[in-house]
Amino acid sequence: MPAEMSPRERVLTAMRREKPDRVPREWSFTPAVQEEFVRQTGSTNAAEYFGFERRGVGFRGPETLPDFSRWFPGGIPENATLGEYGTGSVPAGFYHFTGKIYPLEHTDTVEELEEYPWPDFTPIERHEHLEQHVADLHAAEWFVSGSVGHIWETAWQMPRMEKLMEAMVLDPPYAAHIFDRITENQAFAAKRFAQAGCDMIHCGDDIGMQDRLMMSPKMWREWLKPRWRHVIKSAKDENPDLLAWYHSDGDVREVIEDLIEIGFDILNPVQPECMDPAALKRQYGDRIGFWGCIGTQTTMPFGTPDDVREAVKWTVANVGYDGGLLIAPTHVLEPDVSWENIMALHEAVEEYGVYQD
Repeated sequence: MPAEMSPRERVLTAMRREKPDRVPREWSFTPAVQEEFVRQTGSTNAAEYFGFERRGVGFRGPETLPDFSRWFPGGIPENATLGEYGTGSVPAGFYHFTGKIYPLEHTDTVEELEEYPWPDFTPIERHEHLEQHVADLHAAEWFVSGSVGHIWETAWQMPRMEKLMEAMVLDPPYAAHIFDRITENQAFAAKRFAQAGCDMIHCGDDIGMQDRLMMSPKMWREWLKPRWRHVIKSAKDENPDLLAWYHSDGDVREVIEDLIEIGFDILNPVQPECMDPAALKRQYGDRIGFWGCIGTQTTMPFGTPDDVREAVKWTVANVGYDGGLLIAPTHVLEPDVSWENIMALHEAVEEYGVYQD
């Protein structure tokens, strides 16, 4: 058995596709499940309670948001919460889920986009704390990541998805302006996380549906691949050893080779309902690590504790051999996941996740 590793060593070793002492793990809860976790354990911190190895750092928010009222001709609902890109969330009446309101829904020209109050990540007060925060977490031997965010998802949530997709075909300058403003922000964030000493940057976009991409691979390669290449290069020019993590739900097999080509080291969440994790390991496991693999459409909500344990055992054997795996559910755990299944997940990783020499 390999010698016991620190949390940081364990994740770095696994995500560099080498064999750690044991499989690292991580999961997160929706508000209702967090409340159940507190009731069951008396703890409020799942990362500490279950022994997760990763900790995160991030930019501070802006001191104030601009006045977005001009961009909502019908008015901003009183119950809306606006983000710094101006996209609004409104309660949707079902657990924690929200609806969206779109600040660019009524824009049609590049000139309007040039007048829009785009966020600015560069003020020093937003990121001057990063070096010290990373250093403090490293001193405690945690693996540290910074979340760069999205390009596609942030972009379509401004004018609506269908409006942006139409523009990608019929009005490329309009679509490009939105993508480029977001990309430059994400590239700056990626660079600063690298400079601050993070071990990994989180990036990603939900471009996958259950059995295909949302757009053709050709369109993805035209619009998103070069922009993500720029983001990753901005970080790895500062630190070539930095790990880059890409998230997309669904079936993204058609662009995995592209993701590897532009510098991504880790694929998340690897939904087993959409892609065969064992097949991906055989095809790509020497070039990319896998973070996830435990189904939240099937096993976690609808399986028994024995099903959960079997899924963990199978995943470690078929995806985690020789390293390259951080085991996790493929999404945040929803209220239909029982506490028994959550504990079965934890206990199974403890039992089956130990590597032997």
